[in-house]
Amino acid sequence: MKNFNYGIEHLTIGLSIDIAAGKVKGVINEAAAICIHTSWKEVEKIVHAHLPVYGINTGFGPLCDTRISEKDTSLLQSNILKSHSVGVGKPIPKEIAKLMLITKVHALAQGYSGIAAATLERIIWHIDNDVTPVVPEKGSVGASGDLAPLSHLFLPLIGLGYVNIGDEKLPAGEILKQHSLQPLVLGPKEGLALINGTQFILAFAIKAIERLNNALNVADLIGAISLEGLMGSARPFVARLHAIRPYKGSKLVAKRLATLLEGSSIGSSHVGCDRVQDPYSLRCMPQVHGASRNAWLHLKELTEIELNSVTDNPVIFNADDTISGGNFHGQPLALPLDYATVAAAELGNIADRRCYLMSEGRYGLPKLLTDDAGLNSGLMIPQYTTAALVTENKTLCFPASADSVPTSLGQEDHVSMGSISGRKLHMVLDNIEYIQAIELLYAAQALDFRRPLQSTPVIETLHQLVRQHVPFIKEDRVFSDDINALHQLIISGQFQSVANETAQKHSININDDDEFGIY
Repeated sequence: MKNFNYGIEHLTIGLSIDIAAGKVKGVINEAAAICIHTSWKEVEKIVHAHLPVYGINTGFGPLCDTRISEKDTSLLQSNILKSHSVGVGKPIPKEIAKLMLITKVHALAQGYSGIAAATLERIIWHIDNDVTPVVPEKGSVGASGDLAPLSHLFLPLIGLGYVNIGDEKLPAGEILKQHSLQPLVLGPKEGLALINGTQFILAFAIKAIERLNNALNVADLIGAISLEGLMGSARPFVARLHAIRPYKGSKLVAKRLATLLEGSSIGSSHVGCDRVQDPYSLRCMPQVHGASRNAWLHLKELTEIELNSVTDNPVIFNADDTISGGNFHGQPLALPLDYATVAAAELGNIADRRCYLMSEGRYGLPKLLTDDAGLNSGLMIPQYTTAALVTENKTLCFPASADSVPTSLGQEDHVSMGSISGRKLHMVLDNIEYIQAIELLYAAQALDFRRPLQSTPVIETLHQLVRQHVPFIKEDRVFSDDINALHQLIISGQFQSVANETAQKHSININDDDEFGIY
């Protein structure tokens, strides 16, 4: 198994996800261990010299002017984990909690936080053994660090809180006993170092980048099938058109669509027809899907910076050089997360329009994509669902980062609310994946009405994949079963992987831009 060196190497979105999945093992090498130990010793110097440094020998937040005695500096750190564990709501997904652990270790291992090596080793034990802390989803304002969720994340270090093992939620203290482990006694600065940071926002951003990347790729694939079903033109995707308006996302989508459609018998069958141009939802796919890709690229760039940053406070350069700054503030991720939420929602908006277009009975397709409309409603009502999901997404697009509610008796008078931005993005993605499943239901049905004409290898293989799970619609049935089957194809990654495998088999390049990857 490949190793990743915490605190030393550059961490990417893909590597983070691989560590969480157990495909890569995160370790602390000798160079990182030296940095960690040096920082720990500098904190000891601060304590023994009675130098006033926030959170080491002072209270927290508005209590920053209250001095703490040397003998109470350790108790102060365990107290902060307890008092700040005020999260409410459902637990976050286990993978998100694990990503929080991974990104926190990487930040602390850089040697600016005064953490003890033993504390980092215990966190790594949780990661490696899949003993994942239970973290409530609500309670962070996204500044001063994600205080509440990080406090819950690290309660198990001191024998409190709960952990997930498999599908079981168990008291952390019991699990430590089962593994002959003692709760940790935190040293000066450690509790604060653990809960100061943006790892809750960051973990949601990492997973959102993976999910949105899949949704963007799937949008192009399903869009190409829809275009073929509607006998649309591939001419709007020629490279020279996009070279004179060279947005990265537009160029990539146009190239993907042109490649996917090249050599189609369906496409060549209507060359020279009197349709001057297609509706926007077909010919503007590069501009709309591409704009969402640009937003994704921006989020990816900033997330990767955050992944390799120190977001603690105060930052310990040495005993005589500590800075109480604002690296914990979530605004750098809150804004692009809100932008990405709008970008994701747009994928649903345009997909819904294509569903509607395929149901209208235009371009040689039967109304509602059924030969026996009247007795059968055909694909009338699935578009109601896309309409509902699109509207729900619109209500989720209000930017959480546009708001700030002062906290901590005014000491923390501007906060990012980025934790809400991250959670909302995932709610929108949940809806997008269902909208795409419904468009795929329409697109596959429309393509069947073009027989005996054939499309291209990738599109035909994807159509066959759909038909393995969802038969051609001859009469009304419970369509939610079909939608759920196609939804599973999409979220499992199978739809995208089959497309990639088929493209590779036929020497077709549909994923040639590393900039739009996650590694």
